[in-house]
Parts: sequence; C-alpha cells; structure tokens
Amino acid sequence: MPADKPTKLATKVVYNTAIQIGGKIISTVIGLISVALITRYLGLEGFGNYTTIIAFVSFFATLADLGMTLVTSQMISRPGADEPRILNGLFGLRLVSIIGILALAPIIGSFFPYSPAIKIGILISTLSYIFPALNQIIIGLLQKHLRLNQAAVAEVFGRIILIVGIVLVSYRDGGLNGLLWAHVLSAAGSFFLAYFLASSIHLLKPRFDFIFWRQVLSRSWPLAVTTLLNLIYLKSDTIVLSLTRPAEDVGLYGAADRAVEVLTTLPFLFAGIILPILTRAWGEGKMDYFRKVLQKSLDLMSILALPLVIGTFILGDPVMTLLAGSEFAASGLILKILILAVAGIFIGCIFSHAILAADQQKKIIGAYLFIALSSLLLYVLLIPRWSYLGAALVTLYSEWGIAYLAIRLVKKHTDFKIHFKVTLKSLLAALIMGLFIVALPKSWAWNWFGLLTLITSASLIYFISLYLLKGITKADLQILKRR
Repeated sequence: MPADKPTKLATKVVYNTAIQIGGKIISTVIGLISVALITRYLGLEGFGNYTTIIAFVSFFATLADLGMTLVTSQMISRPGADEPRILNGLFGLRLVSIIGILALAPIIGSFFPYSPAIKIGILISTLSYIFPALNQIIIGLLQKHLRLNQAAVAEVFGRIILIVGIVLVSYRDGGLNGLLWAHVLSAAGSFFLAYFLASSIHLLKPRFDFIFWRQVLSRSWPLAVTTLLNLIYLKSDTIVLSLTRPAEDVGLYGAADRAVEVLTTLPFLFAGIILPILTRAWGEGKMDYFRKVLQKSLDLMSILALPLVIGTFILGDPVMTLLAGSEFAASGLILKILILAVAGIFIGCIFSHAILAADQQKKIIGAYLFIALSSLLLYVLLIPRWSYLGAALVTLYSEWGIAYLAIRLVKKHTDFKIHFKVTLKSLLAALIMGLFIVALPKSWAWNWFGLLTLITSASLIYFISLYLLKGITKADLQILKRR
C-alpha cells in the first residue's frame, strides 16, 4: 500500500537529511583533523588558552543571534511570505547586531584577569564570528528550499581553508594568533562561497528597515532570552573553569568538548530541515502530520545517538589519545560524560524546534531560566573542587534537563505521545555493536588504522543488526533510492 501523505513527506525529509549528512560527515572529519593539529601544535597549556578565547568570544557571537536564525526559517516558511523582503531585512539586522554585540567582547574581556595573550586573541577572534553570523541567514534560505547540500559545500570549503591555514601556521611557527587568523580566513571563505551559491535563489542585500526590524524583534525576543539563558549553561563551564583552574585543565576539557561539538551539528542540521515542515503543518492545523514528522525525527535521532554513546564509552580513551595526543589522555573520561550530554542534545533540539514551530517559544523561557540558574550555581560550586569533571557533570545535567522540559511542553500543547519502538531496537543494535567491539583485541583501538577499521566494522554491525531487528525497514531503504 502506498504510504500516506505525512509519512511520504517525513521520509522525504529523512532522505534529504541523509544526503546532507554525507557532507556533514566530511566536514566533521576535517574538523577533527583540525583539532588534532591544533592540540599537537599548542600543547596542553596553549590549547587551554585557545579554548578560553573561543568560548569567551562565542558567548557574544551567539548572543548576537537574537533568535534570528530560527525566526528566519519560520518567517519565510509561512504561506504567502515575502521572501526577498524578509531575508534582506534580516540580513541588515544581523549585520548591525553582530558587529555591535561582538564589539563588546574585547572591551569586557579587558576587565577579566586574563593574560595579555588571551586578551589579544579575543580581539582577533571577534572577526572570525562575523561571517558565520551572516551565514545563518543564508542557511535559513537554503533550508526552506531544501538545498542544504550547497551549505555543506561551503562549510567543507571553509574547513579546508582552516586546515591549510593551521599547517602553514605550524610550519612557520605563527603561534596562537596565527591560528586565530586562520579561523578568520576560514570563516570568510565559507561565507562568500555560500553567498555566491545562494544567489541563484535570491541575491541578499542588507536592508535597514527599522519598522521591519521592530516586527522581527517583537517576534524573536523570546528566542533571544532563551539564547541568553542557553549561553549561561553552555559557555559558563569553560569560562568558570578558565577563571578558577589552570590552563591545563581548560585544555583537557576543551579537547573533549571540541570532539563532541562537531557531533552536535548533525541534530541541528536535521532540525533545521524539519522546522519549515513542522511550521507549515502547525499553521495548517494538520496535527496528525505534525506528530508523525516529529516521531520520525525522534526515531532518526535515536538511531544516530545510541551507537555514538555505546561506542564512545568503550573507545573514549584511545579516541582522545589518538585525536589530541598522549598529553590529553585524561580527556577520555571527560568525553564519556559529555557524549551522554550529546545524546540529550540530539533529543532536545528536535523538541525545541517543535516548540518553535508551534509558536510556543515564550512558554519555555521558564524552563531555560531554571536550567541556566541552577547550572551556573552548580558550575560555581563544583568546578573549583572537581575541575573539568564538575564541568562535564553539570553539562550532562543541563542538556538532559532542558530536553526533559521541552518534551513535557511539546506533549502538553500537541498531545504528542512518544513511541519507543525504534529507540529500543536502536539500543539493542547498539549493545550488539558494543559486544562486537569488546570481543576484538584491545590493541586495535590504539592506532589510527585499527581504530578506523574498528569504527567502520562496528558501524556496519550496528546497521545490519538494526535492519534485522526491523528498526530500519525495506521501505526506508527504498526511499533512499528516489527523491
């Protein structure tokens, strides 16, 4: 029997996401290579300073978003939306907000008890965040038109520039500042390529329409507030760590954090694709359609997250040693804790986007406020005592806390009931995969060839097991053969 309309649309989204994931995997691999190169060049203390700079500046860069990234997809996805006017207005507002708020980073940073090297690094690093901020408007355009493959191409291009820059800086011993300038060139290259590729849809030009900006901000302010609260529990860990513990501790935590950071792009990539679909379903009152797409999304997140958790618990120590170097061996334990937090991000981001699609973003502010304040208190109490382990444990609490509260809110306003059939099958397949890894010689995991062979074969075992358990069906595989 032919699949019903909601299922067809949901599986089309899954297909489109699968295509994009290929590009994202390439970008992720290149990102991990960059981490490996930077940690080996800077060493433990130097990487701690690098991590402090990136965390500090990214706080302001994320704050400058003002909720516009998600509002872009939401506004241009509504029936009859004036896409050029909306995008040009958002582009102008984004340009003003990012420059204005990022300018605060080096000013406020000058009052912190950081070394002159870190303060200069903060100044340089602000430039590298201007381009990704503008790029978010382009990504919103590409999301609507299901052309995120072009965004992936631009991202990979930027990553390649970064790798080349890191190699040149290491060869010429350009130091920490040289690496930060490489980030600036990488971000600029990615933005300009994405801008060129998106110009076939619409040529973005900043429009300074203050009346429109007021309309946007009146719509996005709840997201801006939740973004600020998000920042408190997402970035305070590294900042508190940098103020209370040695740079070496920051380096250990930063290496594991960067390793999992590249993984968190996958759920947000997918959530960005389904946001216009969910928004349209909610606007048209198609609640069955809304719930089926949401369930399919949750199933996919489970399929992706569970093998990552099981695999990391077994292979976390050799992964961090091989990735960052023997100096960072202690990061393996941190990685095992943070991967559990990543699983929370996989689940939580789907429900957070569902809340946005249902236009209920104001009602989650209380949840973010509670998690932000409680996390900040825990960071201040635990990090001085337990260092990076305290930071990792509080991060785990915060990510699953917000996921739980987002799920409750979605269930309340959409009557959505979670079905765990695929999740349980994914867990069983992941455990089978874990037994396979444990049964192999441990020496395999401690060299690159053995580790890559192990990961590849374990992934194959996982998906074969999932298929045999009917977590993935023939119908799902056939969908991947057609557009």
